[in-house]
Amino acid sequence: MTVRILLADDHALVRRGVRLILDNEPDLTVVAEAGDGAEAVSMARADRPDLAILDIAMPRLTGLQAARELSRLLPELRILILTMYDNEQYFFEALKAGASGYVLKSVADRDLVEACRAAMRGEPFLYPGAVNSLIRNCLDRAREGSGIPARAITDREEEILKLVAEGHSSRQIADLLVISIKTVERHRANPLQKPGLKDRLELTRYAIRAGLIEPWPRNHAP
Repeated sequence: MTVRILLADDHALVRRGVRLILDNEPDLTVVAEAGDGAEAVSMARADRPDLAILDIAMPRLTGLQAARELSRLLPELRILILTMYDNEQYFFEALKAGASGYVLKSVADRDLVEACRAAMRGEPFLYPGAVNSLIRNCLDRAREGSGIPARAITDREEEILKLVAEGHSSRQIADLLVISIKTVERHRANPLQKPGLKDRLELTRYAIRAGLIEPWPRNHAP
């Protein structure tokens, strides 16, 4: 299946360059372009893309504000932040807003296609600097005594989270565990309802600390 993408950036030249990268891939296609965050939300509601790629600094609504709104309106939509800001605060806010990944424009030609595919597999995509920030944050929380309980999720939820982190689709997980896709989706969503796992940021922290997700993205060495 071809992934249908909404691309939002207030610079037409940037959109053109990113579109060239994406449309060159047989499984990715840009179906809509927006020049600001509010337009991105409106177009996503109308066109129902599979993936939204949002710049942070945009008029009317920022990419983070748009991501929060899209996560509320279209929870099945995958979101990536594509930005020039190598900024720890923006990175954490992006995860809290519901983004699946954070990609720097300076390395978009190298990382963006991989990030799109990871997002559609249900995997987080974090560039090495962002992973350092996440691990440091986890360690700080642990030292402060506010870490996530060792058994925050059930055995089945942990099993499914690990398979998701390894890149398996819901269909593949259902086949591997001999359960229905609906059951897989329920177990994927359940951890976010648990105390201490209120958003994707907390869930990612848990997965790294529990050893379910490798601390370095694929194709990146420490």
